[in-house]
Amino acid sequence: MNKLKSLKKKKKKYVIIFSIVAVSLVSFSFVEDYYFEVSKNLDIFTTAYRNVNIYYVDSIQPGELMEKGINSMLKTLDPYTVYIPESDIEDYKMTHISAEYGGIGALVHERNNEIEVSEVYEGFPAQKGDIRPGDKIMSVNGISVANKEVGDVTEFLKGAKGSKVSLTVKREGEEKPIEKNLYRDEIKFKNVPFSGMVSPNTGYIRLNQFLEDAGEEVGSAFSALKENPAMKYLVLDLRGNGGGLLKEAVEIVNLFVDKGEKIVSQKGKVREMNMEYIAAKQPLDVQIPIAVLVDKGSASAAEIVTGALQELDRGVVVGQRTFGKGLVQQTYPMSYNTLLKVTIAKYYTPSGRCIQALDYAHRTNTGIAGHHVDSLLKEFKTKNGRSVYDGSGVYPDVYLEQEQFSNISSALAMNYLIFDFANAYFRKHPGIDSASSFRLSDADFAEFTKWLVDKKYDYTNRSENKLDDLKKAAEKEKYFSSLESEFNNLKKKMAEEKKMDIKNNSEEIREILEAEIVSRYYFESGALQSNFKYDKELKKAIEVLNDNKTYSSILNGEGAYKVIGKPGTTEQALTGSESEDWGEKN
Repeated sequence: MNKLKSLKKKKKKYVIIFSIVAVSLVSFSFVEDYYFEVSKNLDIFTTAYRNVNIYYVDSIQPGELMEKGINSMLKTLDPYTVYIPESDIEDYKMTHISAEYGGIGALVHERNNEIEVSEVYEGFPAQKGDIRPGDKIMSVNGISVANKEVGDVTEFLKGAKGSKVSLTVKREGEEKPIEKNLYRDEIKFKNVPFSGMVSPNTGYIRLNQFLEDAGEEVGSAFSALKENPAMKYLVLDLRGNGGGLLKEAVEIVNLFVDKGEKIVSQKGKVREMNMEYIAAKQPLDVQIPIAVLVDKGSASAAEIVTGALQELDRGVVVGQRTFGKGLVQQTYPMSYNTLLKVTIAKYYTPSGRCIQALDYAHRTNTGIAGHHVDSLLKEFKTKNGRSVYDGSGVYPDVYLEQEQFSNISSALAMNYLIFDFANAYFRKHPGIDSASSFRLSDADFAEFTKWLVDKKYDYTNRSENKLDDLKKAAEKEKYFSSLESEFNNLKKKMAEEKKMDIKNNSEEIREILEAEIVSRYYFESGALQSNFKYDKELKKAIEVLNDNKTYSSILNGEGAYKVIGKPGTTEQALTGSESEDWGEKN
């Protein structure tokens, strides 16, 4: 019997050895075929490129042709895998790594074929030299900017720290052009443009991006807030934050969770690049209740922070579903000072879920990446056992419908009428109340409506769009002739009602106007503070933090908080209504 067992074991051993050898041969054959395909297609590509350059009937630009070819190839993968030519490297570094350069600290835009200053940043040469929003740049260092692109003028304004730049600007209310001599400085935009108290016991940190030093800035802001003994709660605002550096996201989470907690992991095709990121430092505070504000513009690193704090049950998430970018990129240097940014992995939150929403591996016939099917989404558990789901961004624990501005408000802003009135107000008023307490008086708002009388800001509201759709459908179905009289009467009544749009939407128009006016005196941080009094999401976050019972119920998964954003439920359908607005966030 023992011999029989021994023979069976021996036979089984041979079978296993044979299987391993067979698998190895198949694997080797697959790898060999794969690399042959790579080599073959590189040869085809090189030959095609060479022949087009030699034989094409017209002269071509070899570099431009190659760049278009590379870009078209990479577009088939995902929007984050991109080629960066040498000419774009500095802009890339400023946008994705460190918003630091030599310049004057002002933004410009093109309007009516003129280059106009749109925003001035506090503490930089433009502000110190009294450059103002609305100033129209006529020349830079004696070079006229007439018919120049915005990008060209921006490059004129940049330069080495300490170098001189001379501007000639035209300003409303001034008869003659104004000459300005500025000295460029190092321009480094803060990741945290504002932090402070938003209620007697609630601190607030606004984080705009995750570039270099973001973690240090958040830590410093939080430490400064903690010096106030009355602060018991914290709001971390990540709305509109498109992300940045993963290491900064890890550092920020580490401020609020115990050392040794897993924050995020990344997994890709190359095993050596698979990593787990653990909280490696002692935190600043693991007890203070936290509310994280997010919206559909919160992406990438912002979602790493949100997902980790939610899954470690360290904070409550308030707002709308986040964007859903669960991909990690790495930049590689290439020949002739060019770069290639490649998606190398997906990242996974502490529970193991990937929140990537768009499936780039399975596109439609027209090349559009679709969302993951609800039935394929998987359930994961937070530290306290709450259910969360992958494949569609981070769902908030407390969902609020995102408010939309009316068409009249959008039209006033898009036509620069809010912008122009704020400039006019600034010229008339040398000072205003503090950013948080400033209110536009009824007399000032009446002046604004009077000022609009001869201004153009055509817009179409939703009712008019529906009416036009009705007309087209009626004409197509041959009903319109019998309805034309009623249709025209309805359109006339609608036009009369439209005249009341400014009055009917006065509250939100005031909100936009006040923020724009405040920014002239207190810049970006002032505009943020001006909006606090209208910010329903911020008010909700403060309310939840101050209600210990609700806050605890959410983190402990009691009642309705046991399941967060389950696919196919009423809650998921509600948050999913934003899906048609999803784009590709870089």
